[in-house]
Amino acid sequence: MPLEKVTPEPGPDLGSGHATHKLRPGLGGVGIALFSSAVFGLSGSFAKALLDVGWTPAAAVTLRMGGAALVLLIPTLLVMRGKWAMLGQNWKSILLFGLFGVAACQFFYFQAVERLDVGVALLLEYLAPVLIVLFLWVRHRKRPAALTIGGTALSLIGLLAVLDLTGSTRVDPIGVLWGLGAAVGLVVYFFVSARVDGALPPLVLATGGLLVGTLTMGLLGLAGIFQMRVVLAPVKLAQWETHWAVALGGLIIFSTVLSYVSGIMAARALGSKLASFISLTEVLFAVVWAWLLLGQLPAGIQLLGGTLIVAGVLLVRADELRNP
Repeated sequence: MPLEKVTPEPGPDLGSGHATHKLRPGLGGVGIALFSSAVFGLSGSFAKALLDVGWTPAAAVTLRMGGAALVLLIPTLLVMRGKWAMLGQNWKSILLFGLFGVAACQFFYFQAVERLDVGVALLLEYLAPVLIVLFLWVRHRKRPAALTIGGTALSLIGLLAVLDLTGSTRVDPIGVLWGLGAAVGLVVYFFVSARVDGALPPLVLATGGLLVGTLTMGLLGLAGIFQMRVVLAPVKLAQWETHWAVALGGLIIFSTVLSYVSGIMAARALGSKLASFISLTEVLFAVVWAWLLLGQLPAGIQLLGGTLIVAGVLLVRADELRNP
């Protein structure tokens, strides 16, 4: 479905020098957003296969971003022929995307995981859609419609159910702050991705952000903040033992190259708010992929949570269609 440009709603500039324009949400944009969530959701299964044989999270993340940047480099150079002036106009967007949307989001999340249960850290990171709603509320001084408020509540309840936070959970105030920092990084990711006017092509923004993120993670590793360890041993995927390069390749091609490029395209088609809500389905996809690739069966409450997330997204989208 073609996307029709409409009169833009004032949005955050984030230092780009251009206003953020929104496109009318269409089924094509929703499909791209769901595809992005699905391939993003693969990252947990591929990463776990590597971590189980001794890789450190920092090493996996750094090689993931660096490998994806190399894969995208040649297509990016071809796209940028004759358009190099755009880099000078968008260097702030590239830095924001790379430092916050890529590197800081990953860095803060792993810092949160060191102090909190994984489920709690993930829940804090995925408060990003709520932060976006609150930011737009404060910025435009207009209370969100009932559909958006209801969709936010349903999505949060569904997220809690999908994460299945049962048993005793550790709550560390510093860990909570790291988790909220990851959520802020995700917010910047959606706002920068959603910018349309004078913006870089999605392929170029993704490549630039991944290069900045790789450099940042590499410097953090050299500073000793992250431990870098790679173990070149066979890994297990879907009950089969395979070469470690298969898991790393999947992490690079599917969970990074395809996911980041399609995620930027979705944010530009749908706007930061709706795209961020659809991204909540990544948690559901991660559960499904873990079931298929790692044999971890989802619980009934997780399936119910997925239904609630979808219902919340539909409510937010209905609000977007009523007030484009």
